[in-house]
Amino acid sequence: MPTADRRRERKERDTLSVEWVKLELLRTAYATRGGLLASRDPRFVIGWYLIFAVVPWFTHDLTVLAGLFLVCAVAVVLSRVGPLILGLFVFGFVLESLYVLFAAWFFGGDLSTVLALVELTLKLATVSLASMAAFVSLDPEKLSDALLALHAPAMVAFGVSYGYRMLPMLMEEFHTVVDGHRLRAAPLPSPGFLGWRVVVRTGSTVVAAFYPLMLNTAKRTRTTVEALETKGFTYAAEHPAGRRIRLAHLKADRWDAVLIAATVLLVAGCFTLGELYPLPVQVG
Repeated sequence: MPTADRRRERKERDTLSVEWVKLELLRTAYATRGGLLASRDPRFVIGWYLIFAVVPWFTHDLTVLAGLFLVCAVAVVLSRVGPLILGLFVFGFVLESLYVLFAAWFFGGDLSTVLALVELTLKLATVSLASMAAFVSLDPEKLSDALLALHAPAMVAFGVSYGYRMLPMLMEEFHTVVDGHRLRAAPLPSPGFLGWRVVVRTGSTVVAAFYPLMLNTAKRTRTTVEALETKGFTYAAEHPAGRRIRLAHLKADRWDAVLIAATVLLVAGCFTLGELYPLPVQVG
């Protein structure tokens, strides 16, 4: 293959990889790939998440924590979490594990120190896996409606939904501002040693783009809020009839109850396994 063709193919792969990251972020925030939790009632999905977000903090047994971690890992696989989010988690988990070993060695700790750090790592990893499985399976509308159905304040439900919808707006505005800075700036005479000038130029451009980004986003937000208020959004969200119409599509079935029951049984099984094969961490 000619050198020019190889260079062109490499550039196309780089461009596609950047676009893939952007599309993957949007797909994670707005769409679901199906899976175990995507078809369930969002209220029960939030309940499922709360179980794994709270239970790990009530035990110091590594056997129980390892069981909860494995249950959440299986849930992540069944929920079809995207490769970008999953890859970032694996990368962070590996770095955290290396940090545990290094911290125990550097500060002269023994096995009890390592086990204490492993306990905290497993708790945080379990909550992270449960968060990925639950919130990747919920689009903004489902999550907002579930919070409203659970009697959260209407402004909280709206804030969650609108926060999700701000993501593509922020990305678009950021690209616009950065491209404007790049068009107005003179090209670099040379990249410098190890490309330090490129790094400095990129960092300064990102910092300079912050205030225009916030200003333009605030203008769009104000326009959106005024349009919603003109259509009676606040009144409809707080009025019982408006809430009833909005939440009419939420219907729980027996599979939602099966999901919670199976989750409780799995958690109870993890604690039973901890009783049979205890590996407690000494506290205090």
